[in-house]
Amino acid sequence: MGTVIMVQGVGARGTIRTDRLLLRRFTAADGDALHAYLSRPEAVRFEPYGTQTRAQCHELALERAGDASFWAVCLRSDERLVGNLYLRHDDPQAWRSYTLGYVFDPAHWGSGYATEAAAALLDVCFRAWGAHRVSARCDPRNTRSWALLERLGMRREGHLRQVAAFSTDADGQHCWHDAYVYAAVESEWSGDEQRCTPYAGWTHSVPR
Repeated sequence: MGTVIMVQGVGARGTIRTDRLLLRRFTAADGDALHAYLSRPEAVRFEPYGTQTRAQCHELALERAGDASFWAVCLRSDERLVGNLYLRHDDPQAWRSYTLGYVFDPAHWGSGYATEAAAALLDVCFRAWGAHRVSARCDPRNTRSWALLERLGMRREGHLRQVAAFSTDADGQHCWHDAYVYAAVESEWSGDEQRCTPYAGWTHSVPR
């Protein structure tokens, strides 16, 4: 059985609507809302940065407002920011390849918002923007992250050993981290390999 994610529309100003969520561009006014979750250690444990101060979050909001790779994920009911997605068009762009990332407020973990938002964005990316491949990486210890990628129907393609170092130890030595690599390609998303429900009016079935 799958959870049906309905993309209700793609707005002219770059908004994506699902049943519960609105995906939109960041604005400079999102600083406090970003701080509400980027200040929490559990939210950024596996990110290449630590907890963020309020001032840093206001700077981030301004930066992201000018970066089309970042999407603010808000509740449609009250417009509250509950997380963010990242979808970058990789080089060379002719290969139609993208990289996915995400961070969500721990206060809303378990609600299905990350799955709903990521599925909607990937659906638009494949079906409307013509993507051929979307990939993502996550720390093997981040079980929530790779479980999300598998719910989206992405395949684990490899285990990279000691591929990144975001911090140093007391002696100044790099703390190396492994990464799982996941990806989905357009033939899988379109249903050609029966991993995803074929496109029908912006409806996509996400395997659980």
